[in-house]
Formats: sequence, C-alpha cells, structure tokens
Amino acid sequence: MDLGPAGLARLRTARPVFPFAAIVGQEEMKLALLIAAVDPGIGGVLVFGDRGTGKSTAVRALAALLPPMQAVAGCRFGCDPARPAELCEACRMAGELPVATVPVPVVDLPLGATEDRVAGALDIERALAHGEKAFEPGLLARAHRGFLYIDEVNLLEDHLVDLLLDVAASGENVVEREGISIRHPARFVLVGSGNPEEGELRPQLLDRFGLSVEVRTPTDLKLRVEVIRRRDAFERDPHAFITGWEAEAEAIRDRILAARACRPAVPDSVLEDAARLCMALGTDGLRGELTLMRAARALAALEGEAEVGTTHLRRIAAPALRHRLRRNPLDEAVATTRVDRAVAELFGP
Repeated sequence: MDLGPAGLARLRTARPVFPFAAIVGQEEMKLALLIAAVDPGIGGVLVFGDRGTGKSTAVRALAALLPPMQAVAGCRFGCDPARPAELCEACRMAGELPVATVPVPVVDLPLGATEDRVAGALDIERALAHGEKAFEPGLLARAHRGFLYIDEVNLLEDHLVDLLLDVAASGENVVEREGISIRHPARFVLVGSGNPEEGELRPQLLDRFGLSVEVRTPTDLKLRVEVIRRRDAFERDPHAFITGWEAEAEAIRDRILAARACRPAVPDSVLEDAARLCMALGTDGLRGELTLMRAARALAALEGEAEVGTTHLRRIAAPALRHRLRRNPLDEAVATTRVDRAVAELFGP
C-alpha cells in the first residue's frame, strides 16, 4: 500500500505498534482475535497463558490493523451515525450529525482503577448549582465501539467485575449519584489476559467471554529464534519494520472487511452438530451453542466460504467451549482435551 506523504508523516509521529502479520506462532490467539474483529457480538476474547508470549502485543497490533470507523464528530462517546437507536442523548438532540473518520479505540483498564475512572464521574456541585448534567466520561466511554483490554484480568477487583458484567449485558453504562443519572452507549470487544497460576477468574465474568485461548512459550528452537529476530528488528528500526509488513497487513485488513460483508449460511445440520457437542460436554445454558455458531460463521466468512460446515465447528470448538465446562471429579483431563475428545467421538478423528 502506498502511504503517501501524509500517511508517512502519521506513521513517523504515531507510536509504533508491532505488526499483527509479523507475530510468530500463537495461531489460535490470532484467529480468535480476527474472529472477534469480524463479529464483535461474539463477546470478546480471554487469553490465558505464560508471561511474555505476545498477548498484549497481539491485541494492540490487531487494533492498529483495523480500518478506521465513522463516528459523530465531536461526540465524547464516538457514537455510530449509522445506528440512531444507539446514540447518546446529546447526539439524539443534535439534529443533523457531522461525521468524522476516527481510529478504532483500544483502552487499557488498569487493575488499580477506581470506579469513577472506569464508569465516569458526575460533577454534583455543577449539577446542583447550575442544573447542568456535567459528566466526565470514563474508560468505558473511550472504549465504545473498540477494544477494552484488561491485563491480569483474573486479579480485577470484584466491584469492577460487577460493573463490567452489567455493561456487557446491556451495552449501556449508567452513572447515578444523588438522584442524577447519566447513561451512554458502551459496546466494546472485551479482551482479557492473564496467568492462570495467579488465580482463577470469577465464573460470571468467565462466561461473558465468547472465546478463550491458551498461549504457551514456544518449544521449537527455530520458532523461538524467529520471534527474537523479528522483535529485535522492530526495536532497532520500527518504522522500516512496519513498512516491510504493510502488504501482509493490508491483505489481512481486506480479509476482515470482506468477512464483515459476508454472511455465510448455517445449515440446520451444523446447528444440530453444535447442539450435540455442547450436550455431550454438559455446558450450562445455550450460550455455548450461540457462540460456537457465530464463531464458526465468522471463520467461514474469513475464509470466503458461502456456507458453514462441520470443519469450521471443529476448528473453533476448543476456544468457544473450553471455558464453559463444568469440573468433573471423575475426569482429570484438562478442558481442551475434553473438548477435543468429544469432537473426535462425535465427528470422527
């Protein structure tokens, strides 16, 4: 892609981000993030595994890869002008809405953040003295229509977990104090990462993640050397390294855009296969089937397929279901093994 003088100027002034296309290995994680980019309604991605395996790098790289989005110019919440039902109060009252092109936001939620910083804060003094609903947007407002990234998500404080659960369920953030209420849209792809050795995630939040992937330190010598080589090249000359991967980045960007416009058919036989698999694994509720179906459809769209098949279910079964399994004291196998075993029994090796 020819960036042109303006594009090169932005590239030089922006903080360099390691290219998504240059990430070595970790195929399951990269695929899960691409699927979430195609269909944000899947519910986000949970990435658990060893430290230093590229978890946060992959999230920021994907956001930098995505094409910019259309938003209401000047809106503090980045409202989508194409979705009038989801506009904030100010945009609904504005009449004709000016449109601007803005980058997809990626917002970090630090573990020590206060509830006011996350949800936003009301200026009670101004409200009582002048009758103005003065509101300082928080991290949830900044993340609207983008990504909210939580590193060490298993260590997140309970009151923030409860807040995230409420917002994830409704797609709206409500801040209330002293009888004054402010609400605004807050829909984002929730991406969490962590090390399972440092604690487990609350089941309520765990179930809200659409996909769960596991990352491990590479054990292949050539793979480890290639990771080091690419990282060293990026740190020595990040702009040259990014430019060298721009063609691959553009190809992935085109795949995402094409997949978003594609709606592969899901035959009843595939829905039955998804339901049989979830029944065999004993998952609670129907969220497993719904996530499995949506993820398989997004995968088929990424591959340019007109119809979802059982092969797509097989490939996405572990990320969609491993975190939804009940503990079985009679089966000590890890969750991934249990899913793989059920897939093999139902659909063949």
